Amino acid sequence: MLGLMAARQAGLDDPARLRRAERTRRVLSLELNKDRDVERIHGSGINTLDIEPVEGRYMLSGGSDGVIVLYDLENLSRKPSYTCKAFFSVGRSHPDVHKFSVETVQWYPHDTGIFTSSSFDKTLKIWDTNTLQPADIFHFEGTVYSHHMSPVATKHCLIAGHRQEVLAVSWSPRHEYVLATGSADGRVKLWDVRRASGCLSTLDQYNGEKSKASSETANTAHNGRVNGLCYTNDGLHLLTIGTDDRMRLWNSSTGENTLVNYGKVCNESRKGLKFAISCGCNPEFVFVPYGSTIAVYTVFTGELITMLRGHYSTVNCCVFQPHFQELYSGSKDCNILAWIPAPREPVPDDISEKSLPQQCVNPAYEDAWSSSDDEG
Repeated sequence: MLGLMAARQAGLDDPARLRRAERTRRVLSLELNKDRDVERIHGSGINTLDIEPVEGRYMLSGGSDGVIVLYDLENLSRKPSYTCKAFFSVGRSHPDVHKFSVETVQWYPHDTGIFTSSSFDKTLKIWDTNTLQPADIFHFEGTVYSHHMSPVATKHCLIAGHRQEVLAVSWSPRHEYVLATGSADGRVKLWDVRRASGCLSTLDQYNGEKSKASSETANTAHNGRVNGLCYTNDGLHLLTIGTDDRMRLWNSSTGENTLVNYGKVCNESRKGLKFAISCGCNPEFVFVPYGSTIAVYTVFTGELITMLRGHYSTVNCCVFQPHFQELYSGSKDCNILAWIPAPREPVPDDISEKSLPQQCVNPAYEDAWSSSDDEG
């Protein structure tokens, strides 16, 4: 790292390389932070979390009791130990509280003045953050398991909400009209909302090799319910997870199963499972609720890096804070835990370039000079 910093300072290396290296180091050192608590407000399990993308400061949570809470993640006290306080909550006494479990909360991608929530009470609500009153309420005939607003749309303000047995939805961060959905029938579909027919493709775990697939599993992404999906930040790949205890990585342009093997990914959830992908690392990582733990895998090789342990019950959701490479998780134990990069070891004052490991020294610093006494 010191070699990268010296090369960056001298203008001999790409500045993005140092950023990627430090972000990757921070993710690899994530640990349960004993000095940072998140105020406990929920009286039942936490199903969903979302951090607003504008400042990365405010976090929403939704619980099985229908309660919604907004937290301030910034350490205003500047003390080493602090608690992330709840700004407000839509509690059971609120006149517009959801009657049943809140399954998804999401900030409006461009402004913290609006957020959305959907619930098993068959409603989706648009909230004014300042007044804490619903600006609009949409009523559906069936249960709303999940919803999502496009992070890149400039020509539409559509919210994708599916009823009954569609358990996960996600807009592409690359193409504003493309939507991915996962269903209880094991299928994952890609949609273009501008097309009359709608569906662009149905992902096939066998990549069209029907001879290897039975008629029951042909044109399915998983051999079980698909209850979680998430695009990589560049939108080039899509990760899906199913109750067949498998996670799959897909090329979002071709619909091809990349066949990355993550091993058994335990998934016993009967509803949506919210997992997260890192941003700006090399390699990128995916954080997946795995029973009472969170499994950390490399996205493109499938390697299991570590298991984050700290919850007492099933983890339902996690969200990644890309500005500081922090992770927050919600569980049936009613707790939200903060996973923070371990502090870097202090650098000795007397360190010199010669004391650095050889591989850390940029080749540009190697001595290529010769004195006149050595010549002839």
